[in-house]
Amino acid sequence: MSPLSKEQRIVILGAGPTGLGAGHRLQELGFSNFTIIEKEDHAGGLASSFVDSKGFTWDIGGHVQFSHYEYFDRLMNLLMGDEWVSHQRESWIWVQDRFIPYPMQLNIRHLPYEIMRECLKGLIKVSVDRNGSLPANFEEWIFANFGEGIAKHFMLPYNSKVWAHSPADMSTQWLGERVARVDLERIIFNIVEEKDDVQWGPNNRFRFPLRGGTGEIWRRLATRFHPDQLKFRKRVLTVDTSTKSVHLQDGSTETYDILISTVPLDVLLKCSDLQPMSELAEGLRYSTVQVVGVGLKGSPPPHLQKKCWMYFPEGSSPYYRATVFSNYSPNNVPGIDRYWSLMMEVARPSGVPADRGKVDESVITGLLATHLIESRNDIVDVWDFVADHGYPIPTLARNAILDRVLPFLEQHKIFSRGRFGGWKYEVSNQDHSVMQGVELVNKIVLGEAETTLWDPERANRIAR
Repeated sequence: MSPLSKEQRIVILGAGPTGLGAGHRLQELGFSNFTIIEKEDHAGGLASSFVDSKGFTWDIGGHVQFSHYEYFDRLMNLLMGDEWVSHQRESWIWVQDRFIPYPMQLNIRHLPYEIMRECLKGLIKVSVDRNGSLPANFEEWIFANFGEGIAKHFMLPYNSKVWAHSPADMSTQWLGERVARVDLERIIFNIVEEKDDVQWGPNNRFRFPLRGGTGEIWRRLATRFHPDQLKFRKRVLTVDTSTKSVHLQDGSTETYDILISTVPLDVLLKCSDLQPMSELAEGLRYSTVQVVGVGLKGSPPPHLQKKCWMYFPEGSSPYYRATVFSNYSPNNVPGIDRYWSLMMEVARPSGVPADRGKVDESVITGLLATHLIESRNDIVDVWDFVADHGYPIPTLARNAILDRVLPFLEQHKIFSRGRFGGWKYEVSNQDHSVMQGVELVNKIVLGEAETTLWDPERANRIAR
């Protein structure tokens, strides 16, 4: 595309990490003729934080800060200085009425003997029987890599729970560094030596804002824009590509030469005049996530005092993950000497309504069943939030849809990026999302190639 002139107008839809990242990069390059439109009254998108009526701070899920990019790290340090709490990750799995260290495949020694034997037998079998054929979907990949035991006791039930979607309809292209591969020698060594193996993964060390939750980062970045450049409470009604205009619910209109959208791709297309692409995008799938925060009096019990987050594959609880959120920062509760907090995430298929009160009650029942709390009498606060678009699901059909829709939009000077704008879960962490905005601006202004959206494997492999 031809270089962008400073007279050309850019409109950015959404003040989450991607939209703010794009705006920040435009400022760095000396461009001021842009406006960020946000439907809420605050910045942050799915990385927002809230303080409830009782003084507890909550995120929309268990966000942590780790990065693949030097640019992102510099930006975080610029915004937050030394106002961070650093952590060595302690993540666990609740299975067979006990906690075992994550990842499960490296720590099966903690399982009951017969189940450990079943899992080890499956691991040995797949290591011997490899035939070189590629799995056709995620479910086949699970069996081919972990065997029947781990598939049965963790991988299949957990992934069905977190995605609210069948692993048989999911691709394997999103996996990258997100799932620990099997090292049979290492697993057997851990069993024989009775060794815990917990250091795997890109987020084994992470940091978290000292105050204000994850959303504090994005609130601070938002203050760097002039009020004319960042407008809140502006909901998009329609996008007219023939006139290059965005019509808003308050009756105003924003015209553009280039439109950067971080709105969920299916939502953007439904309100545009590009109906054939809208029909195609109906094949994209996503889950809805309800976050339930529970404030408690006292202190975490001894078995939770150092834990960060925990996975729950079994049916004893409705949530797939729980975070000891007060462990992330003492300022997440209104007095760390008197209170602590847990934050749970419950997934359901998109379009399936749920009774929020009923979900909250089932979460509390699950907390008792999984020994996260001892008594209902300890609960002093319950908060919940529903993220309609929670996770973009990497279905078998996803890439074929994106390969048609995203280039088509670009022909109309619309660039869709971000967690749901690009619809790639594998590059939808906060660092990835910011860099999708930054790299897009570098492409538009400097003619540089984008990496994160189009080459997720490289983006997750290389710290840049």
